[in-house]
Amino acid sequence: MAKGESTPLKSMVVVFGAVAFGWAAIELAFKPWLNKARASMDKSDPTRDPDDVDVDTANKPPEAPEAATPSSDSGNTP
Repeated sequence: MAKGESTPLKSMVVVFGAVAFGWAAIELAFKPWLNKARASMDKSDPTRDPDDVDVDTANKPPEAPEAATPSSDSGNTP
């Protein structure tokens, strides 16, 4: 085996190392933005599609929950 000759295994290890180093460098460089994006994705609701929201309902204030009526006082109205 000559001194400057490379084997496929050696080339594969070098390429894998370069890709891993590049990925780690990008992760470290963009860490604040990536953490913010990941946190935002964790908080999102996957069942809600923002494209399906109507314009009228998006601007309407949320409805108040209905008050529970007690069943024992149903006959006593002032």
